[in-house]
Amino acid sequence: MCYIVAKDKNKHGCFALKTNLGKHLSGMIHELNRAGAASRGIQLVTISRPTAYGEYAPYHFAKDEDEFRELVEKM
Repeated sequence: MCYIVAKDKNKHGCFALKTNLGKHLSGMIHELNRAGAASRGIQLVTISRPTAYGEYAPYHFAKDEDEFRELVEKM
């Protein structure tokens, strides 16, 4: 288990989704970057646990993958 985090490099806080490592996750990251996340300054990373990465706080947790994608697209 891990978390995917979307962080705007110029803002405080992030969006996160609890998920699993694997091809699906790497595909989602690639898809979001192709949709323009990287070019807008949005950093997509995977982390093991939010408490270990205070630099991304405060965390806003998405309830599912669809909500996470929507939040990233609106960033």
